[in-house]
Amino acid sequence: MDFSAIISGDQPVLVDFYADWCGPCKVMAPVLKEFKQRHANRIIILKIDVDRNQSVAAKYQISGIPTLILFQKGKILWRKSGALPIHVLEAELKNHIA
Repeated sequence: MDFSAIISGDQPVLVDFYADWCGPCKVMAPVLKEFKQRHANRIIILKIDVDRNQSVAAKYQISGIPTLILFQKGKILWRKSGALPIHVLEAELKNHIA
């Protein structure tokens, strides 16, 4: 399944734009893992390596990583750059993953 098909579904999709060499991205990895465990049935989490997927990163104007974008039905509902603690991530997304 291609990226546009995944983000166009009814279920919210949180996309983590990252790179293997990025320190803050490594900080976000366990946060996203825990977030996925807590909300597995309500959200899809997709990781996109910006070095391997430059066209997708360019399309969404990713200039800093990590950048998290929440999509639903092909629309951007929320976007944030930088590492976040889980309580901040949950607070900011609570209205989108009911």
